[in-house]
Amino acid sequence: MFDVGLLELAVIALVAVVVLGPDRLPDLARQAAQLLHRARGLAHNARDELRNELGPEYSDLQLRDLDPRSIVRKHLTEAMAEVDREAAKEKARDSLPQGQVPPYDVEAT
Repeated sequence: MFDVGLLELAVIALVAVVVLGPDRLPDLARQAAQLLHRARGLAHNARDELRNELGPEYSDLQLRDLDPRSIVRKHLTEAMAEVDREAAKEKARDSLPQGQVPPYDVEAT
């Protein structure tokens, strides 16, 4: 998500220890974890409330389903599958049935 490697995390940790000091760092890490926990709880509550408001047909709703990129990807995939199905039907319609011999014109060869 943030594309941060191990080296970057080590540099950030080192700067945090130098700036904040080793005595305040555990307390700030605990507060950050609590903040993250609360934010996750709020996101889950919002998702559950949205599911309840939309009704039982949206009981499997995930927040990532509301991402515009995934919506566009889903519709493009469905459209391409439809095009493939239509092409397969047309190919099957144009081909000969099983066991039928193709027409042969002696004068044409």
